[in-house]
Amino acid sequence: MAIWTAFTIGLLGSLHCVGMCGPIALSLPYQGTHYRWAAAGNVLLYNVGRALTYTLLGSVIGLVGKGFFLAGAQSYISIGLGVFLLIIALFSIDVESRVLQIPFMQRLNSWVKTQLGKLLRGGGRERLFLIGALNGLLPCGLVYVAIVGAVSTGAVWSSALYMAAFGLGTIPLMMATALAGQFIKLEWRVRLRKLLPVFLVGFAILFIMRGLNFDVPIEFRFWEDMQDVPMCH
Repeated sequence: MAIWTAFTIGLLGSLHCVGMCGPIALSLPYQGTHYRWAAAGNVLLYNVGRALTYTLLGSVIGLVGKGFFLAGAQSYISIGLGVFLLIIALFSIDVESRVLQIPFMQRLNSWVKTQLGKLLRGGGRERLFLIGALNGLLPCGLVYVAIVGAVSTGAVWSSALYMAAFGLGTIPLMMATALAGQFIKLEWRVRLRKLLPVFLVGFAILFIMRGLNFDVPIEFRFWEDMQDVPMCH
């Protein structure tokens, strides 16, 4: 799966991140600084922590994807993941709540929230990075969508790169929200978050076509590719 899809998932899905993680970002102590560049640096530190956690998750997930690739089952996995995304989108399944029903995820979520509470009460710039890193472990349907794409890459390094691109895609809006506040009204965030199923369907189709070995252009060169289509005269 091309890396641009990961960045697109992060960029277009940022409104979901603002709704879920925005309160944490706005509660951090960088708003009080009198220097704009210092505030921006603090915000960036927090977001780099998030992106690094996503990258590490990609490395771990890449081991799973590599196993499927070596077993020759990558096509089936890609189709299966595509169908899975379609089911989530069409039936509006709340992925976060379902994941939190898993005992291990319950314990992990409880531990992360406890550590976040301690860090939010502490001091020092380094804690901003740690808060971001821990925030990357909170249940998030958007992250799980990116993980689906990372699994389909079939290699550790490409999976890590995929998740890193996803993390970078989420940074612009998250930084703007932290520096400018909740500039997007709640009603608009709710409306735009409803577009997430549309994105899921689009990426589900990509996964399914990839599994069926359908030749999808990696870059947006559709017009050039259409020039080579045989025509009957």
